[in-house]
This record gives sequence, structure tokens and C-alpha cells, in this order.
Amino acid sequence: MRTAYSVQAVRAAEQELMARLPEGALMQRAAAGLAVACAELLGRVYGSRVVLLVGSGDNGGDALYAGARLARRGAGVVAVLLSPERAHAGGLAALRAAGGRVSADPLRDIGRADLVVDGIVGIGGRGGLRAEAARLAGAAREAAIVVAVDLPSGVDADTGEVTGDAVRADATVTFGAYKPGLLIDPARERAGALRLVDIGLRPPATADVEALQHADVAELLPRPAAESDKYRRGVVGVVAGSARYPGAAVLAVAGALRGGAGAVRYVGPAAQAVLARFPETLVHTGPPGKAGRVQSWVIGPGLGDESEGLEDVLSADVPVLVDADGLRFLAPDQVRRRAAGTLLTPHAGEAAALLGRGREEVEAARLDSVRELAGRYGATVLLKGSTTLVADPAAGVPVRVNPTGTGWLATAGSGDVLSGLTGALLAAGLAPRDAGSVGAYLHGLAGRHAAGPRGEPIVASEVAGALGAAWENVVS
Repeated sequence: MRTAYSVQAVRAAEQELMARLPEGALMQRAAAGLAVACAELLGRVYGSRVVLLVGSGDNGGDALYAGARLARRGAGVVAVLLSPERAHAGGLAALRAAGGRVSADPLRDIGRADLVVDGIVGIGGRGGLRAEAARLAGAAREAAIVVAVDLPSGVDADTGEVTGDAVRADATVTFGAYKPGLLIDPARERAGALRLVDIGLRPPATADVEALQHADVAELLPRPAAESDKYRRGVVGVVAGSARYPGAAVLAVAGALRGGAGAVRYVGPAAQAVLARFPETLVHTGPPGKAGRVQSWVIGPGLGDESEGLEDVLSADVPVLVDADGLRFLAPDQVRRRAAGTLLTPHAGEAAALLGRGREEVEAARLDSVRELAGRYGATVLLKGSTTLVADPAAGVPVRVNPTGTGWLATAGSGDVLSGLTGALLAAGLAPRDAGSVGAYLHGLAGRHAAGPRGEPIVASEVAGALGAAWENVVS
């Protein structure tokens, strides 16, 4: 599992480590790891041109010491000092001793560079870059490979927010522990490829953010035993679709069936369309409470303006997933009084409506938004988007960020497939946080598989069809 920690937690761990090490040793460890990563990106160090964008903090010191190491290997290294009077004295002396120099013409040197190291602002920085730093960062992006030290300057390490100009890196070399902003958009897409350098840090036992990996998902995936029947595997109830949106019902049922459900009970007006595509579906005219035994309910995809069945589903003593149109009619008290688990799966626009704010605000502050929504409704919340987040309503539980997916999943009906898939995992006995995390992970893998190695356009039904391949990829 990949774990990320707040600036406060990282700072505390650094202080504890520095108390046990000789002065300056921690910075030297970081600089060594940074230099190795830069050398690998350059391919050939001797004769290459490297520019260091150096701010006044420790990140600038890391960049200067790493630059000294590269200079000793034959690179031409130039430092651009954004605050010359506050540059790290030891690092600057080391660079000069190794043959590096301070730039007299930053834009010219950046234009000739093979690689630019962003050491402008550290993890404690807030807000966007100042005008001169932004100008240099923009020039670097156009001219060379850009490597960020610890995180791209101008992004918020704790939240992933970008409130002004920020560096857009090809790679980020981070030290000791991941920071939440490296895993969450909009900052994540500015970080490029991530490399974690072990400097001996001991972060706390509980992370702020975590991302499942293949092994974690494989451990959580339900598998039928020899004595399993459809009820032991889990029966999903699906309330979805309408005369206007029958396809939503078909896609939600597809996700549930491909997600390992023992059976799917469908309640709604799209029964004919569902049966035409999936004759194994059990259909009922409703209400949901009379449809038969289920281990979870999924409600919302394609309901349109109808809220019929929502109160019935919420009164059931089984986990419930509410998505799409079902969210429009949901009140916090309805969810808070439930004894069984509830999972809400909004996209940014739906989350904005639930929170009473603009969509742009939610997309700019995804981590804070998903936490607030989970707390307000007393439910697990899966916030869909370029980085899908899953938040538990309990305080102190790490928010999960999904590392899989492709931009091609932004297609009509994709969320309906995710709802059915996640509902199947709930029916199989996974807790809402695990079901949401595993569902998003498999859904993202299925999207990649459907898009193929060249990343071609896909439709939601192809995502559902690729869930089996995604499942096999995880467990094999």
C-alpha cells in the first residue's frame, strides 16, 4: 500500500531523525537520492547541462548539493538563485567547489538545459508561485526535462490544491514519505512520475491518505468457495433506469453481474431492456422491499426525476449505495439514522450540490470536499473524478485515493457500471470503504484494458465487459 502523510507528520518525523544524525546528514541523503534520479533521467551525465532553480528553503539546499554531485560527474551545472541572499550557504559552496556556477542569464541557461531541477519551494509552501519564479518555471517546461524536489513548487502538499501558478514536472523525487498532494489532483498531474527516496524517516502508523496496490486489492477480493451458493456470493438489488434512461439500468446490472454477484434483482421500468441483455437477472415490479432477499441495494443511476423507492431502500437493513439521480433526493438525516452502511458515489457536480457550493470549488479542493461530505452525511463517500477518493465518516481514518484509471473513463454510463460493481462487492460482505476502494480500482483497470495499449476511445459497456480481465489481472 502506498501511504502519504501530512506536512506536520513529516516535519515531526524529520525532527526526530535529525536528532539522531550528524548535522547536515539528512540533507545529504536527500541530495544523493535526487542526484541518482536526475542521472537516470539524463542517461549520460558527462557533458549534460543542468539548471537548478533554487529557492531559500531546504529544497534549494537539496538541489544545490545534488547539483554538486552531478557537477563532479562532468555535468555543466548552473544555479538560478531566486533569493540570492537567502540561498543555502553550504549547498552553494559545495556547488562552486565542484565546478558549478551561478547563472548570470537564467532564461538563456534554461533554454540550453537538458534537465531543470525545481528547488524553489518546499512542502511548507502555500499559494502559487511569484511572478519571476512562474516565468522561469514556464521556460523550463518548454525547454527541458523538469524534476521537482519533494513536490512541484506552487502546489499544496497536504491537499493537492493549486491556487496559482505552479511547476509542471516530468518527475518528482520525494523524500521519506509521500505527501497527499502528490497523489491527488489537481496537483498530482503536475508531479509526473513519482520516485520515493528512503532517507530513514519513520512516519506515524496512521497515514492521512493511502492508495491500494494490486496485493491489497487481491487480499480484499471475495472468492466463492466450493460450498458457495448465490446468496453466499451476494445478491444485489438494483433500482435504476427510467423510460428516458433505460441504458443506465442495463449498465448498473452489467457492473453487478461482472463484479461477482451471485444474482441481481432489478426493480424499475427498464426490466425489458435489462432482460434482453441479461436474461439471468431477476426482475420485480416493486416496491424494492417486496422484491426478495438481497445483501445490498444500488439506487440512483438513470432514475431521472423520480425518487420512488429511495425511502424503501434506505429503510432496509443492508448496505446501500446511492448514486446519480438518487443523490438529488437525499437528506443527511435519512442517511445518519441508518444502522447499515451507506456509500454515496457523487461526481464533482453532484458533490457540489450536496455541499451547496460550486463544482469548481469541489474540483479544486477534492480532499477537503470528500471529507466534509462524509462527515455531513455520516456515510462513506466515493468522489469520482480524475483522482477518485474514498472517505470514511469516522475521523482519523485515511482517505483512499485510487491509482488506476484512464481519461477515457469519462464517458456516459461509466459511473453506472462502477455503481453496480461496487454494489456487488458490498453484497459480498466488504465494508463500504473497502467496497468503494476495490470497485474504483477494478473499474480503473477495466477502463485501461478496454482502451488498449494505445489508449483508444471506449464506451461504458466495454468497461463492464473488461471487468473479468481486470479481476484476473489482480489475482494472477
